[in-house]
Amino acid sequence: MNHLIRLQRFMRPYLAQIGANLFVLLAVTGLGLIVPLILQNVIDDGLLHGDIAYLGRAALMLLGLGLITALLNLAELYLSAWTAARIGYDIRNALYNRIQDLPFTFHDHTQTGQLISRCIEDVRSIQSFAGDSFIQLVQLLFMAVGAIGILVSLNPTLAVISLLPLIPMLMMTTDFGERITRLFYKVDLMLGNLSSRLQENVTGVQVVRAFAREPYEVGRFDQINKQYFDARIQVMNEWSKVMPTTTLLVTLGTILILLFGGQMVLQGKMTVGEVVAFNAYMLMLAAPVQQVAWLVNGMGEAEAGAQRVLEILEHEPEIQSPADAIQLPALRGQVTFDHASLRYADEKSAALKDIDLVVEPNQLVALIGQTGSGKTSLINLIPRFYDVSDGAVLVDGLDVRSLELDSLRRQIGIVLQTSLLFSDSIKANLAYGRPDASDEEIVAAAKAAQAHEFIEGFTEKYETMVGERGVTLSGGQRQRVAIARALLMNPRILILDDSTSSVDTQTEKLIQEALDRLMEGRTTFVIAHRLATVRRADLILVMENGRIVQRGKHAELLAQGGLYKEIHDLQLSLNTAFEDDNEEAAEAENTEPATDHSLT
Repeated sequence: MNHLIRLQRFMRPYLAQIGANLFVLLAVTGLGLIVPLILQNVIDDGLLHGDIAYLGRAALMLLGLGLITALLNLAELYLSAWTAARIGYDIRNALYNRIQDLPFTFHDHTQTGQLISRCIEDVRSIQSFAGDSFIQLVQLLFMAVGAIGILVSLNPTLAVISLLPLIPMLMMTTDFGERITRLFYKVDLMLGNLSSRLQENVTGVQVVRAFAREPYEVGRFDQINKQYFDARIQVMNEWSKVMPTTTLLVTLGTILILLFGGQMVLQGKMTVGEVVAFNAYMLMLAAPVQQVAWLVNGMGEAEAGAQRVLEILEHEPEIQSPADAIQLPALRGQVTFDHASLRYADEKSAALKDIDLVVEPNQLVALIGQTGSGKTSLINLIPRFYDVSDGAVLVDGLDVRSLELDSLRRQIGIVLQTSLLFSDSIKANLAYGRPDASDEEIVAAAKAAQAHEFIEGFTEKYETMVGERGVTLSGGQRQRVAIARALLMNPRILILDDSTSSVDTQTEKLIQEALDRLMEGRTTFVIAHRLATVRRADLILVMENGRIVQRGKHAELLAQGGLYKEIHDLQLSLNTAFEDDNEEAAEAENTEPATDHSLT
């Protein structure tokens, strides 16, 4: 119960509803405890004395108790269901909010399916316990205290004898609860793996079909599904050991009442009505006591779910605004890397090593280098997606670690290599960073990114819905929408991570012309593999193995030689070879004798 107790903060806002629920539950239990006493009097005073009028009064009394109990049960069901649903609602929101705050270092090592499972299945188990199992446990407690008190008052000796079987039952269910919690944690883990496999397969369905790997993926899913099945069977095996034993012990209690209670009636120590009432109280105890194993089962599932939920809720983000965070004013745009280094948690060598760089406001900085050279890692330090291992990154002389994160990121526009769009309208995707943007501003940004024309070609225009991750748009269209989304924010610092990689040459030229105008008055970082994109930069950074090995303008770097000249010469030779191939193909097409391909 330790993990469930730690979630009690989600119950505090609803103490009034919980108190009302407990009051109603106590009233229902109290009314239920009156019924066996009425039956006792009916037998001893009504039947044995032939008092027909008393029987009528007892019947009316039972009818009234039944109606009141029915109304109270309705109120109790509504209150418990509403409170449990509200607690589940709050926990899901808290989980989602925390997931938004967790840094990339967390998401780099966490499966999406595991997060989905925690937000849905684990919260469901907690909600189910709060609205059902917990209420039944409380009702069992009220019932046990009341019934045992009455049993002792009726006949202490018989009460002790009849309650003896409950002792081993309680010991057994306590041990069962500890085992079942561990097993349910394993079940939840396997369910998360199953969700991850499903999510990954659905996301990569085009790759699966392109390589005809459907049988392989079916086999992988079957393997994880079998692990989930086996974990569930382990739970059922434990459950199957407990249930028959509890039934047997409850039956034993009833037998003891009949044996010893019957003898006491014959000896004149008890009346028939008292034995009937005694047995009724035992039966009232028997049903919920038999359900103890079920309740412990639900508690174990909820405890495992609470443990997994708390692993997220209590995970302190490594990257967050400090307590005395500075609200960043409007930026001038200076960016300084003060001997900055970066080492990822799962890598032995540093991704960035001693980067010393000052970028002045309004400069256009281009980064080139081989894949893995550290270009993206470098720009990820500016909006503080990752924190430096050593050194510092500063904007306008302020360490980014001292700033309020939102105030920093609101002034940085980013277009990533993979332009993800949400399953929403094109307009909503464009205005994602600025929900208050006017229609005129949205259209202006789309025009600047050369997206307006193709958007107007859709029937619904800007209200056109795009599929998950924007799959209904082409790669170039998604990239242009992503560029427009960043430009609409009117950022002071603009980061373009190979943002024209998914567009054709003509579209790239149009986008570049638009960006040339929009980059004026902004500090811009551009990652690109094509030298044509970076040759006009104010500063070109050539990166290799996490270091800046060359810096300068295009002409200066060509004169220096080194890696930049090697990349330049390689691309130049590839372009020349491509042009030569085109010329040869054109000449062959012009000189080749015409051939009649018509059918004869």
